Amino acid sequence: MATLVASIYRGITYRGAEGQWAWILHRASGLGIVLFLYMHIVSIFIAAIGPGPYEWVHKYLYTSPPAKLLEIFLGFGVIYHAFNGMRIIIIDFFPALGKYQRTVVRIELVIVVIILIPYAIVTLGGAF
Repeated sequence: MATLVASIYRGITYRGAEGQWAWILHRASGLGIVLFLYMHIVSIFIAAIGPGPYEWVHKYLYTSPPAKLLEIFLGFGVIYHAFNGMRIIIIDFFPALGKYQRTVVRIELVIVVIILIPYAIVTLGGAF
């Protein structure tokens, strides 16, 4: 039993560097995008019920200030997921670049933040 617990602990503890953080963020951003997609599909189905329920959902789910903050997280997820996917493809085609993974991940994050800042300014511009 102790061996099983030790094995599980080794499996879930952090022991990597930028590569593992990139992997975790890639999975989390993909999950966030899928959850938003499901929420969006449900809200579109609510439009079939009538304009009243749809207007309520639109007002409180998409245009409220807390929703705008969540939209920033969605924007980060989409932008990060896209750039990290491109990084993975590049490293798959050029395996020698794997030794520069730390640098590539950091460059990727800088690019994501540079793109996210104007997106956040425009998104939050009318919210507060």
